[in-house]
Amino acid sequence: MSTIQDYPRFVLGNSLTAEQLAFFKEYGFLHFRPFISRDRVQELLQASQQVQQQWLEEGIQKVNGVPIKYGKDVDGSRIVQRFAFASHYSPVLHEFLQDARFKALFPLLETPGGRVGENEKDGLVINHYVNVTGSEFSQMGWHTDSLRDVFYGKRIGPMLNVGVHLDGTPATNGGLRLLAGTHRQGLKDMLFRKKYYKDVSADDNEIAVETEPGDLTVHDGRMWHRVAQSPLIGEVSRRRVMYIPIIAGKYEPKHANSATPFYLRFLHLVK
Repeated sequence: MSTIQDYPRFVLGNSLTAEQLAFFKEYGFLHFRPFISRDRVQELLQASQQVQQQWLEEGIQKVNGVPIKYGKDVDGSRIVQRFAFASHYSPVLHEFLQDARFKALFPLLETPGGRVGENEKDGLVINHYVNVTGSEFSQMGWHTDSLRDVFYGKRIGPMLNVGVHLDGTPATNGGLRLLAGTHRQGLKDMLFRKKYYKDVSADDNEIAVETEPGDLTVHDGRMWHRVAQSPLIGEVSRRRVMYIPIIAGKYEPKHANSATPFYLRFLHLVK
């Protein structure tokens, strides 16, 4: 499981197969190809650009307590590099989250009450990575998504992080890296196996997830993962991914007066 050729790419239907369920239980992730068409990818990109334009014009700094990360594009123009709750500003993005196939992933939570967290966590997040001078987002160091529960003294709840990949990303252009099976680790390893966000180095056991536009990936929130920086500069380094939380447990929606989560106060350190 140490090379990109070693894991299968699946097709997501209205329900998961026994093979898909068994693979996720063992390794903690799944990769579906294709999930949406190239035309649908372009619709989503256009919708995100419309949200970006609105936020730039209105000077939006936070949405529901979550800071928005701005940076520079290849031409020096200001862009949004990390969106939060993006579907709250776009009917197209909101409608996309109603895709019935997301419900097919709920059994991976292994608990009742699964739902798409459109109004919880950070909602629909769009990450826009580009490697140029002035960019504020070209990589993300090793982390788990479940750490936020630990910060708030809560029991780690079931969570899936679902990525819809809007650009093709071969391993040679950076992208998602996973440590398969780490969703089954103990709390000590989840807290201390890596230095959260500061450690951006490659791991001998990591899997490089190569994507095509329209692919969908899903990984367990307890899994160690990172986003590798592209060694390329400029337009060829561009990678855009939409992330959707699928969660269970108590419904905890965010609102305009929500406090900034502690772990997001360090978002500016992630570059």
